[in-house]
Amino acid sequence: MAEQVWQSVSALADPVRRALFDHVRRQHRPVTREEAADACGVSRNLAAFHLDKLAETGLLRTAYEAPADRPRGRGRTPKVYSAGEDLEVAIPPRRYELIASVLAAAVARRPSHAGDAAREEAYARGRAHSTPVNGLTEAARVLDDLGFEPELEPGDPDRLILRNCPFHALAAEQTELVCGLNHAYVEGVVSGDPDLAARLAPRPDACCVEICRRQS
Repeated sequence: MAEQVWQSVSALADPVRRALFDHVRRQHRPVTREEAADACGVSRNLAAFHLDKLAETGLLRTAYEAPADRPRGRGRTPKVYSAGEDLEVAIPPRRYELIASVLAAAVARRPSHAGDAAREEAYARGRAHSTPVNGLTEAARVLDDLGFEPELEPGDPDRLILRNCPFHALAAEQTELVCGLNHAYVEGVVSGDPDLAARLAPRPDACCVEICRRQS
């Protein structure tokens, strides 16, 4: 396992390879070499080389199938790539140490009201990353840097979905506690813009929190 993790980390050191990997993982469906190449602005041959290297490490899976939106024609069925194993190399990004730090600070500060103290601490940690009023675009940039992988809700330019939960494993075990702290943390992150709100909106394929514009 250690050797596999090292190979995975090494495979992502190249910026082109990392860009291709991130594109494939965020599509939530198989991706062809041509599509990955176009998305990352590289040639098909270079994309194929890097995608196959990622597949060799287990970070991507491969198959041969025609795209769902394109009828099967003559010739070889195209090779497609999809996300592989979720190895212990922070892919997607995880931030379990943040939750541990928040809880430790809360217990030390107000042991008899640790729950309230933890939410206050999480909000303060998020607020440290907040920026002046800049709307969803700036919020998305900051949240992406923090590992939440934000993207606009399809068909709704006023709603930002967070595709990755940096606290995934803990949230599965202690949903109410961790999602509450996550919500407070993201509230802090977007607190610099009074037109934005963070709200709990659990869904199976994303973080439990989403960002939306406040209704006027």
